[in-house]
Amino acid sequence: MVTPGAGRPAVMADVARLAGVSHQTVSRVLNEHPNVRPETRNRVLRAIAELSYRRNALARGLVRRRSRVLGVVSFDTTLFGPASTLYGIERAARAAGYWVSIATLERIDRAGVLAAVDALAEQSVEGIIVIAPQLAAAGALHSLPAGLPAVAVEAGFDACAPVVGVDQVAGARLAVEHLLALGHQTVWHIAGPHDWLEARDRIEGWRAALQRAGRPVPAMIAGDWSARSGYAAGQALARQAGVTAVFAANDQMALGLLRALHERGVRVPEEISVVGFDDIPEAEFLIPPLTTVRQDFDEVGRRSMAALLHLLEKAGTEPPEHSVTSVAPTFVLRSSTAPPGFTTH
Repeated sequence: MVTPGAGRPAVMADVARLAGVSHQTVSRVLNEHPNVRPETRNRVLRAIAELSYRRNALARGLVRRRSRVLGVVSFDTTLFGPASTLYGIERAARAAGYWVSIATLERIDRAGVLAAVDALAEQSVEGIIVIAPQLAAAGALHSLPAGLPAVAVEAGFDACAPVVGVDQVAGARLAVEHLLALGHQTVWHIAGPHDWLEARDRIEGWRAALQRAGRPVPAMIAGDWSARSGYAAGQALARQAGVTAVFAANDQMALGLLRALHERGVRVPEEISVVGFDDIPEAEFLIPPLTTVRQDFDEVGRRSMAALLHLLEKAGTEPPEHSVTSVAPTFVLRSSTAPPGFTTH
């Protein structure tokens, strides 16, 4: 007998692997879909029996859709954005009369996301919300079980499920256009990790705003969302001639940047203006208070729930549709930006 792994019950991925079929095929067999060849159906059923797969719990959840429980796949909730998104989804679910079961991943990869979805489906959740801001997580959406309503958050425009997210490109454009309007000739950028869709969108918005204004595009500085990476970038920028404005892709990196500039004797905003992204609760208490771009995570939660409830209402009556719901960011002006050469005297 093939075992899925010591100490854990079989999940749909184990059945699919043993039977040599896809997740979608296993789901079709469980839901008695007619478009499955008899030999394939028998192979899946044999795998289910061999692995003692708990098919009834999943089948009941998919057919009845009355558990009033929704599944959320999340990860690394120490980061402000994902943690706030998760909280917004939880509040919206409670307001709609649903409980939330959360699967939190330490690592984001395709196998991890699919295993988490399988585990939630075993609990008879009515639908799934996947917080998928990284490329690997967004790619896993193409392999979700057929028949299980799913919505993706911050998954980019190519996801096969309905997507809800903040307009990251527009947010970056707001930051850059503000700095250019103050008179800065260009804006340097401390970017987030390259495998994050949000980081890529903010790079796109930064670059597009500079190009649209006919301004030079400086070399991008790579960060990893941490204050430490912002600090390292600040050490380098303080030695770079001609830097008067910096857009950091999140507030934590902006915090590290401010510390580095302070240590180097560079005054903010008199010599360098700084804009962050997210509007963390501490942003207004930094020295100086940080100009930033706010994301409305509660609205993301509400719209994610609305999209999922729409899928639940239409389940079985029409094919799921791909849609993108964009939440507008808000520019928050504080004291970390000023015209170049600004002086308080």
